[in-house]
Amino acid sequence: MPRAALFVIAFVLASAAQARQGATPGAAATEEADPWLFKILLGYLATSGNTNSSSLNSGFSVSYGKGHWLHSLEASAIKSSEEDTTTAEAYGLGWKSEYNVTKSDFLFGRVNWRKDRFSGYDRQLSETVGYGRRLIDRPAHVLNVEIGAGARQAELPDGTMERELITRGGLSYEWTLSETARFTQVLAVESGPDNTWLESGSALKATIAGDLALVASYTVKHNSSVPEGRRNTDRFTALSLEYAF
Repeated sequence: MPRAALFVIAFVLASAAQARQGATPGAAATEEADPWLFKILLGYLATSGNTNSSSLNSGFSVSYGKGHWLHSLEASAIKSSEEDTTTAEAYGLGWKSEYNVTKSDFLFGRVNWRKDRFSGYDRQLSETVGYGRRLIDRPAHVLNVEIGAGARQAELPDGTMERELITRGGLSYEWTLSETARFTQVLAVESGPDNTWLESGSALKATIAGDLALVASYTVKHNSSVPEGRRNTDRFTALSLEYAF
């Protein structure tokens, strides 16, 4: 019978944890909320027996919010292999700045870089600006939508470059199920004359203890135009641990 081993491993920065624990309890009550938020995510899956395979997904995010401004940096990496052959390898890096005009309206600028060995595009870089609105802003439900425009530069596996103007649409939804459980859904679309790129991410997060949480996620990435022999859509399912501080 085949044997499988499933490991979910979380790695957190010990120095950050010690710094958090070493903070003075009384100071937190008198000072303003910390404008910084850091998150680290890591998941690992390994199987052995009739098939030897492994999968690693990792990511981190840093955000800083003060006054009308919110700045955030996010990075992610996914790599899978089977019988010592790489079957998936994707990386992403994104920067976003928001300026809150009112409680419901905001302006944004963002830069996104993506690299995927097995998609129809080797690299994609986009720069967009636009307008966003919070359609729902309640304790249990938050829904934001965005629309914008910009430019995108893309490199195909054969080295061909594509440069085009694009429009961008986005949606983010957060549902607080309880004090320890939360569901999120994000959707982003970039459309130009040569290609329409879409990414959808669904995640369910459950707090385990303190700032440590278990995250189950499902991500779909789609390019409307890809070279012959490549698939338009990639799907990723992951189980990870997240540490926020």
